[in-house]
Amino acid sequence: MNRSDLQKLSNTRIREAQILFDAGEYSGAYYLAGYAVECALKACFAKGVQRYDFPDKSRAGKVFIHRLPELAKLANLDSELSTDAKANPRLDAGWLLVCNWTEESRYSIWTKYDAEVFLAAITERKDGVLSWIKRRW
Repeated sequence: MNRSDLQKLSNTRIREAQILFDAGEYSGAYYLAGYAVECALKACFAKGVQRYDFPDKSRAGKVFIHRLPELAKLANLDSELSTDAKANPRLDAGWLLVCNWTEESRYSIWTKYDAEVFLAAITERKDGVLSWIKRRW
């Protein structure tokens, strides 16, 4: 799997999340929206791996996780994200909300409100978390 694959997966997962939301399947929408962010962060990590370079084993091995704050750090985005979030309260609130997503979210029941707020935090064009990440992938 490469950076382009991860970008496509991110776009696909957010599209699927919106379809599920529109169909009233709020738990699935919430879960897949989180995976869209995960794939986007992993695409950013992949961008930092230079072609033909052998990646640092300890750093590369850590990317096989589902914890979004740790993925942001591995992708070297944590400092920039912190600075931008301090300057942009909407991005800050969105990132804090998105950080609550875990792989175990699939075992929870999410309401329409939960999914709607979560999707908005991710997909808002100017201040959305996914929009911010995509400008860096």
